[in-house]
Amino acid sequence: MSDEVDAVNVRAVDPADQAEVLALLKPFVDQKKLLRRTIDELDSLLPNGFVAVSSGRIVGFATLEVYSRKLAEVRALVVADSQQGKGVGRLLVDACLQRARDQDIMEVMAISSAESFFLSCGFGFTLPDEKKAFFLQTGTRH
Repeated sequence: MSDEVDAVNVRAVDPADQAEVLALLKPFVDQKKLLRRTIDELDSLLPNGFVAVSSGRIVGFATLEVYSRKLAEVRALVVADSQQGKGVGRLLVDACLQRARDQDIMEVMAISSAESFFLSCGFGFTLPDEKKAFFLQTGTRH
């Protein structure tokens, strides 16, 4: 990894970070890389959220949405353009996975178009015993 990752600190979100996190998320929502509802749900996402901070600025965000003791999801993973490709996303995913381990959550999923990134983080396409996840869109859009 590059030396620049050493200058990034990942920590739990503080309520005072909300405006800066919102500003980081907004361009990704505008580009339709994140769902608009992510911003609407920000209050509920912050308790298990993490920020990456570099030079006093928030340069990344991710959260772990806990559905049950069995399942959680890495959500709203974003890294500022200037920090992409430097390992910041991996640090944020690792923080979410550690939170899941700390809460004894059995499985963590991610829904993303960044296939190779999540594969490099240890995610796979199948669950244990060849189980697969299936999705169906109901037609409701937010």
